[in-house]
Amino acid sequence: MVGISIVFGLIGVIANTYTYSQIFSDGTWEALTTPGTDVYNPLWAPVIIGQLIFNSALALAYICLICLCFTKHYLFPKVCIASMAVTLVYIPLRGWVGTFVVPDKLMFDPETTEEFTRTLTGAVIWIPYMLVSKRVKATFVEISPYHT
Repeated sequence: MVGISIVFGLIGVIANTYTYSQIFSDGTWEALTTPGTDVYNPLWAPVIIGQLIFNSALALAYICLICLCFTKHYLFPKVCIASMAVTLVYIPLRGWVGTFVVPDKLMFDPETTEEFTRTLTGAVIWIPYMLVSKRVKATFVEISPYHT
């Protein structure tokens, strides 16, 4: 289950990043970042670039997680927990920063709320499982300095 959710997570992040990056080819970037346009805000450029950087880092984390998971590396549970925790912090942070760019936007609009709820639900299930499961402790032992 964990491996499948990580693979689908990677696919989702890549799809989201690709969709998000389309603003560079459809004229949206110019409209948002050119002074004098109706939708210009000087914060658009750093927010968009920040989102793309985070998505790229998250995609790399998922690739790392896939490698760690399928090699049963002992670091997998720790890296998995860390990536979930970072994502849980990032989603509301992104919503909060978005309110500076678009003041009328709700910090937790329906899309952000759904994403946060889905991520929180996964974290509430998987983090305790990674921390206390005997199966996790028995499975992710490869390359561990403590495994004999």
